Formats: sequence, structure tokens, C-alpha cells
Amino acid sequence: MITHHESTANQCPPELLSLICAHIFAAGLPPAETSLDPLITSEDRVPTALPSTYPGAQWSEPTVRKTLASATLVNHAWYEAAKPHLWKSIEVRLPRSWLTLVEELVGGDEEEILDSEHAAEFVGQTIQDAQDAALAAQTVIEGSPCVDNLAQELHLKLLATLAGPDGHIPPELLSPPATRDPSPRRLRAKSKSPARWKLMRTISDAMQDVMEQQQPGVYVPTLQDPHPGRFVRHLDFTHFRTIGMRRSIEEGVTGRFVTSERLLAVLKEMPNLVAFGGTEYMDSALTLEVLQELLLRGGPSRGRGRPSRGRGLVVVDHSNPEEEDRERRRDYQELEALDLTGCVSAVFAKAMHDFVTMHLLPPPQSGNTSRSDGEDGARERGRVRFAAVDESLTFPAIQRLSVRGMKSIPAQILEPFILAFPSLTHLDLSCTRVTPALLSSLGTSPTIRLKGLGLERCNWLTGESIRKFLVESPVTADLEGLSLYGDWTFPSPLSEEDMSAILAKAPCFRSGKLVYLDISSTPVTREILLSICAEQPNLRSLGMSYIRRLELDTIAAFLKTKARNVEALTLGMTSPDLGYADQFVPPRQATIALHTKIIGPLCTAPFSFSLSSPRAAPAQPPTRLRVLELAPQMLTSLGGGAGSWRIVRSKGSRGWYVDSASAWVADDVQGSVLRRDLEKGHPWREEVERLANANGNVSNAVGWHSRKMEILRGHGFLGREAGLYGAVSFAYAG
Repeated sequence: MITHHESTANQCPPELLSLICAHIFAAGLPPAETSLDPLITSEDRVPTALPSTYPGAQWSEPTVRKTLASATLVNHAWYEAAKPHLWKSIEVRLPRSWLTLVEELVGGDEEEILDSEHAAEFVGQTIQDAQDAALAAQTVIEGSPCVDNLAQELHLKLLATLAGPDGHIPPELLSPPATRDPSPRRLRAKSKSPARWKLMRTISDAMQDVMEQQQPGVYVPTLQDPHPGRFVRHLDFTHFRTIGMRRSIEEGVTGRFVTSERLLAVLKEMPNLVAFGGTEYMDSALTLEVLQELLLRGGPSRGRGRPSRGRGLVVVDHSNPEEEDRERRRDYQELEALDLTGCVSAVFAKAMHDFVTMHLLPPPQSGNTSRSDGEDGARERGRVRFAAVDESLTFPAIQRLSVRGMKSIPAQILEPFILAFPSLTHLDLSCTRVTPALLSSLGTSPTIRLKGLGLERCNWLTGESIRKFLVESPVTADLEGLSLYGDWTFPSPLSEEDMSAILAKAPCFRSGKLVYLDISSTPVTREILLSICAEQPNLRSLGMSYIRRLELDTIAAFLKTKARNVEALTLGMTSPDLGYADQFVPPRQATIALHTKIIGPLCTAPFSFSLSSPRAAPAQPPTRLRVLELAPQMLTSLGGGAGSWRIVRSKGSRGWYVDSASAWVADDVQGSVLRRDLEKGHPWREEVERLANANGNVSNAVGWHSRKMEILRGHGFLGREAGLYGAVSFAYAG
């Protein structure tokens, strides 16, 4: 028996169902301003879309995917509405799921080759779809009742157009299956039919030409690829790993799951991909062909030296596979975000070298014999064989880029690669071999305007180059996130004079727009922080680790007077009060100093009592500080914590001292407020207790003050990631 609610749901128009599924997908996206806290899974609570710790600002990714998957089981209309959103974001987790994904997107067709039987069936169905779309468009305008006659007429004209000299479809694919000659000469075992995308484009263009001749001005909608790859906009491998599968070393080398052939075939099926994330567990699949498939899309598909729009006619040689790939990628959407964190394999390093040499570096001068024959051959293969004005290849659509940890890539290859992105807003150069020449070149860019910049542990940079880049260049004037992190192994190259100039003159510091800042290991002093540095009203996460001679009183005074809204502060290996200078400090005395000089003055509300206004609002603490990152030895000295403060350890060596009674809570009137008096039994306090009792056995997404910039969705240093990216963000100490 069908209930009233079921019949109502079945009668909803497709546009409404698609809108509902879009809202379900959006419920899993974090808000622009986050709470800085790990997400609490609460399927029974509606996401607030606010910087709220509880209820959560968004649903978890498994909850969203489960909800959309359930919607596909209602009926066909719900299936069609939910399917695009199920495929929109793909996170590869397990090897078998990756193989399933390859099978679903690519099927059994290798290198986009269709055998004659399947190609003919596909052509017949595509022609029928094109006829239906054209009939629908013409019927709306003319209201013609003779649909059968009109359909027959359209079919004949379309076949005549496709069979012409410009049809690019073999005649045997246009005949019905029953009339094709099944002789061995006509049906070869490996007949190379045109690629699926080319068949669809040819039929769609032919139908549009027919309609223009018969009914000028009638628009025929472009045919849609039936494969689900066109829905994918996000693909990353941050959760993918093969550890724990009990595979031998030989199996790991000869039986790889993510191979370049499979990855290339999958990327060819994703014309609308805008974000891609790779990791060290699959970087051997990032070959030259894969890099070209990722980057040479849309405008850059023409390659270096090819005439741009309006400068010449590009004649496609269909017998050349490279020309075929360029034509296919021309209609693809360009990437907007590329994260290559930790990609260091020899295969990837060679691919980067070949890509930069072929597409980005200037061609060698005549008579120059200093380069190897292989390098000259790579250049010759990438050079267009007709006279054209040589232009530098750029990728203007990519706005966010991370090359963090790519230490195997030399500066002469990495720097031209980075300079080929003229529209960057987020750039993470941490732990790379970049030189001062790169910062000098970036600083002169008229188009780059960075909002996030990571220069962590770049030991080839000099203090002068960083100072000039931050003080004199307009590229860094609007920074909201900046990491200058260093430690005792790779300390910051900045001197005391450099820090004085940066904090006094840099536009990003003077504007007060910074929300994330890490100056660990820099030689800041009391005078620099309290007298020179401008007020930072928007700063929420501050890193001040490995500053051995900075007193806790100075840090407390800075937070009180200049950065009251800081919620997370790192103090690992910092301050003589905690025993990190020349003088030894007993652990018990260090914990007392932490509570009396930091937690007490900054996190505790001053005592107030009034007989005249007994119902007055309680006084608030002078700052919003509620999370302290400390060194492992210091956390051990704190024991189980004091009061509502608990110790939360990451899966690695980092750990935090967290006030479980403080969190952002959604409010119906004020939106989202920071409460410092959560009662016992509150879900957030219970979650912190659970994390503390886990003693490091937690997800990689648990932590505060991320070391890695979130690139793929554009949330910067305040974004939250899991998997291998989460380990870099919250687990690794160095």
C-alpha cells in the first residue's frame, strides 16, 4: 500500500529532487569559518553551517554518502537526482575500491578503443538520443503532429551528413547491426574505432548542422556522456595505502594497484575534474602522460607555441594520437586545485623533469650541444611542427597548489613549474628546495595575490629573501595564513632584524587580516611582540614553538594586548619558564608556571560579585585561548590534567592541552558563541574525554593548529583533513 508521503515524493519534479540532493551534498561541506575543533559525528542533528563545535557545522562524509545512496533506492527519479552528487567527490581508500572505480568508469575498454560491435551499438543509441533531442526542440517551436515523418526525415539527413567527407565516422558503424557484413574483413579482433567522446561530438555537431539548415535558430542540447565520470569534480588519494595487506616486496613492485595506465584511463573519463590530490603511496603512477592529462586541459591543451584563439587555424591531424588527445582535452575543464604533498618517487621526479623541459623551459638555442640527446628528443616531441609565435605555457585556472615535501625535485625544475601558475591564491612550498630566486620572481607577479603561504623548513631560503617578499611585494599583502615554521633541526633563517622589519612593515601584519600564523623558531623578543607588532584582531591559531628564550609573561602580555582572539597556541620547546633554556627547571615547577602564567591569566574569568545586579552576565576571560600544544615531556608532567583541561594526543608525536569546557556552540539568536562553561555531560566534554582516554589511538583528522595547508577545497591552514594529509597536518612533529 502506497502512503500519501510516498506518492507525494514520487510526484516531485526532477528539479526539486536535484535541489534536495544538492542540499544533502552541501551539508557535508565545512563552513567558510570553522570552529577549529575535530568534527563530532551526530547524524541526528541538523548541520548548522556555522563555526560550531556542537552541533557539528556539517555532516561527516560517510553520512552524506549514505544518505545519497539511500535516495538512489527510492525510484528512478531519485536515482537520477542523487547520482551526480554521489560521484562529485571521490576519495580512493582501499585498493579493491580503486579497481572497482576503474571498472565502473573505464569498463573493459583500454585506451578508449571500442570494438566494432560495441561502437556500432553506441553510435546507434547516440543517433537516437540526438534525434529525440532535436524532435523535442522542433516540436516545442512548431508544434508539428507528424512526429514519425519528421523523425524519418531527420534520420536520413543526419546519416547523410555523417557519411560525408567530414563525418569522421566509418561507414560500417552507421549501418544497422542486422545488415552489417559479418565477414572477417569487416570485423577485426582489435578494430580501432573512434573514441567515444569523438563519436558523441561528431553526431551532436552533425545534428546541429542539420537543424540549422532546416530550422535556423533552433538549439539542440549537447549530448551527455552516459558514463558517470563526467560528474566527478574531486579526486584524491589521501586515504589510499597498501600497508597491512601482507604483500611481499616483489608483489608491491610488480603488482601495483594504482598504475599510470589505470590512472590515465580514469582521468580521461573525468572532463569536469577541478581538484586532484596525490600522495607518496601512488606517486609512481604520476608519469609524464598523467601530468599532461591533468594540466593540459582547456586553454593549456593547445600547448606551447600553438596559436591561441584568433591567431590562426589549428588543423587537427586525426592520425596523430597527440593531436587527438589535444582535441579531446580542449573541451575539458581546467584544474583549480592541485595537491602533490609528499610525491617524491623517482618516476614522479622524472615525469616532472620531462614535463617542465618539454612545456615550460625555453627551447635550446641553435648550436647548443650541452644538453643530452634524450632531453633534445623530449623537446622535439613537444615542439609543434609549424611556424607560430612561441608563447610561454601557463595554467591560469589553477588557484591552489601544494608541492609540500617534494625534496626530490631540484630547484631548476620546481621553480619554473611554480611560476607557470599566474593566478595562485594558496601556495604551500614547505619542505622543498626552493631558492630566493623563486620568491623574487613571485614577488614581481602582477596577477598573483596570495591568501595562504607556507614556507615551513625551506632551508635554502634566506632571511633577506623572505623579508623582501613579505615587506615589499604586493603578492603577500592580503595574506590570511602564513607559516614560517622551523624547529631545532631546520631553524628559521630569519634574524631579529628581519622579524622586526616584517612585523613592523609587512602589509599582511599591518592589515590585521591574519587568522593563522606560525613563527616557530624565529628570534622574536619582548620588544618586537609588544612594541613593534601591530594588533591582530582576527588571529585564531598561533604557533610559537622552539623559541627557547621567550618568557611566558611576554607571550601572555602579547595575547592580552595584541591577539585576544587566539584560540590555539603552540608552546612546544618554548620559554625558559618551562625548562627549555640553559637553566634546568623541574617538571613540577614547569607545570605550575604554565598554569599560573598562561592558563590562569588568559583562560580564567576574573572574579566578580555584585549585590546590585545579581543576574548580570558573568565576566569573560580576557582571551579566547582554549588549546595549548606542548612538548611530549611537558604533557607527561601534566598527568591527567587539572580541572576541565585534558591531554589529547595525536597518532604521532604531537599533543595538546585542551579545555573541555570551552567550545563554539550554535545559538538560535546569536548564531554561534564561544562558551567557556560547558556543563559536565555535554557532548563536547564527553568527546574530549574520549579522545584523552584514547591516548593517541585517534584518527589522523584529530588535532589543532594544522601544519599543512588544505588545498583541494580552499580552506587554507584552518581547514581539516584526514588520511595521509591529516597525518602531515596533525600527527608529524617535524
